[in-house]
Amino acid sequence: MSDKDITKAIINILKKELGGVVGLIPSNLTHDLSNALSPKIEEIIESNGFVKKTKYEALSKLANDLEKRVSDLEKS
Repeated sequence: MSDKDITKAIINILKKELGGVVGLIPSNLTHDLSNALSPKIEEIIESNGFVKKTKYEALSKLANDLEKRVSDLEKS
């Protein structure tokens, strides 16, 4: 699940829990709220030991590149 999907899911939960109050909130405020929540959600997720898929893939590529460099150096 992407970060955007997680943020949307949390906002949908908030909308459901707040019920009719959400109808009074302007749509641009919902967008601003989403932008403000995204970094906080990512921070909470990472504090629990998880990372975004893109971050995982970047770290995995870096680890693979380093392993290849070490292997090449051992062959030399």
